Amino acid sequence: MLDLDKTNFEEEVLKADGYVFVDFYGDGCVPCQALMPKVHEFAETYGDKMKFTSLNTTKARRLAISQKILGLPVMAIYKGGEKIDEVVKDDATPESIEAMIQKYI
Repeated sequence: MLDLDKTNFEEEVLKADGYVFVDFYGDGCVPCQALMPKVHEFAETYGDKMKFTSLNTTKARRLAISQKILGLPVMAIYKGGEKIDEVVKDDATPESIEAMIQKYI
């Protein structure tokens, strides 16, 4: 998992080739913390087929807002500089996250 911030988001996500998974999380987000081990497991399992990254929205609030992240957790897939899919808030379960990943690998 590559940690993102305002200095590398554009290069690592928006200008990247292929599909990029972004885990938008916050320090105080309990559901985010609960999902994190599973997301890391997905990164290990599917990391050869898709880039896996994470962005701490607590530290990059303006960047998160620019990406229309208005609540947490959000797991998104980008391609060609655009967000093409996402799983948000209560819909963010290990099963729904893996199903989204499976559509793009």
